[in-house]
Amino acid sequence: MNKKISVGLAITLALIAMTVTFSITFVLSQQQFTTTVNAVREREKIYSKLAEIDKYVRDNYYGEIDDNKLYDMLGAGYILGTGDPNAVYYTAEQYAELIDIQNGQLLSIGVDLTKDASGYAAITKVYSGSPAEEVGMVKGNYITKVNGTEVKGLTVDTIMNMLRGEEGTSVTVTFLDSTNIPKDVQVSRRKFDASSVEFQLVPNTTYGYVKISSFTNTAPSDFDSAVRQLMSQGATALIFDLRGNKGGILSSAVECIDILAPEGVVAYAQYKDGTVEEMGWSNEDEVNLPMVVLVNGETASSAELFAAELKEFGKAKIVGTTTYGKGTIQKEPQQLSDGSAISITVAALLTGDKNSFNGTGITPDVESVLKADEESSLYLLPLEIDPQIVKAMEVLNTASAAIPEQTESADTSGQDAQSTEQAASETTDETAQTTEESASQPAEGAESASTEGADSASTEAAESTESSEDTATE
Repeated sequence: MNKKISVGLAITLALIAMTVTFSITFVLSQQQFTTTVNAVREREKIYSKLAEIDKYVRDNYYGEIDDNKLYDMLGAGYILGTGDPNAVYYTAEQYAELIDIQNGQLLSIGVDLTKDASGYAAITKVYSGSPAEEVGMVKGNYITKVNGTEVKGLTVDTIMNMLRGEEGTSVTVTFLDSTNIPKDVQVSRRKFDASSVEFQLVPNTTYGYVKISSFTNTAPSDFDSAVRQLMSQGATALIFDLRGNKGGILSSAVECIDILAPEGVVAYAQYKDGTVEEMGWSNEDEVNLPMVVLVNGETASSAELFAAELKEFGKAKIVGTTTYGKGTIQKEPQQLSDGSAISITVAALLTGDKNSFNGTGITPDVESVLKADEESSLYLLPLEIDPQIVKAMEVLNTASAAIPEQTESADTSGQDAQSTEQAASETTDETAQTTEESASQPAEGAESASTEGADSASTEAAESTESSEDTATE
């Protein structure tokens, strides 16, 4: 038998429901209002303080204020004040330069530099198609003067700033060639294409060598081409040099890992609220060759992920020294209305196995520490006598002997472990005899120079890692 609810009771229940709903809505609205008011009050404090400072300075400062510079410094100061060690403020000019670099273009004379004991700036790389190449500069030359000013005693950053300038302008550079004869040349400043990937077979071996200086937008295609060409040339193993690589674009690193690794998750992002999101996936295609990744204390961020993933997938051994330890993700720079931009940390970076290397770095499987003199001459040495590359070849030699013949990779057919071992052994035996044969030295008998971390200053800023004191690209 159905019970009927009286009209009075129905009205009472409805009033109670309305009251509860109103109370909950009121409480939530009050909380939101309080939060909003507090946020507004905090902003008012910031604006009020800035206005107070601005009024006092403009009323009393003896000099002239450059408002554009002031605005940039305010933006940079705010980002610095967040306490985010990897957050970056870019001026409009810096952001435009960053975009060019990420797209594989540089505006400079086209050399990588480092300082050594001589005090001069050693050229460790001349970019193909660059103005420096056009005037005859080569690796191993030494820059002694810029616009008539001696570079002895100057930092690389200072020399870099002297070489920089607007597109279309020129700079006078004095450098020592292989005969230690000084040459004065006028070098134009212009944009040129610059790949962040270099490759070759290590001389007298069947080991392919690939150096990745940064993970730019063009790195995946250049990297894929490098690996394919080396395999077509008969490479039986691969060495990936990430020493000095401060990272770059995370998605580009993921694409490079995908080229080598089997199917699986490559990276995760862990956000402030604890949620975890996949950041990249590798398909089933892979490269079946023994591999080694070379790292050092300046290998950071996306470059560390590259090394970690190849290890976790069982594709490579890591050789060198413990990496930098920057396992965070920065948001793609947000461009502001005046052309400047900001980038802040939004998540922690985890490997495919959900491991973190932030603050700890990645410990190599095989440690290879350079001596002081080896460190100072590292990137001037031929590949076959670079101590860490020699160590990598020893590791590959052991790995090749332990791995049965690969039947899945057509690119490795016709190559056997014995020939690989012999090539590595011959190279190792030659090392002791050839270590002292380095690039040309300046007249004052300086030691060879180090290019550890020889990336552009702008690229270092983009990665937000500790920059090398003695290395830059110009």
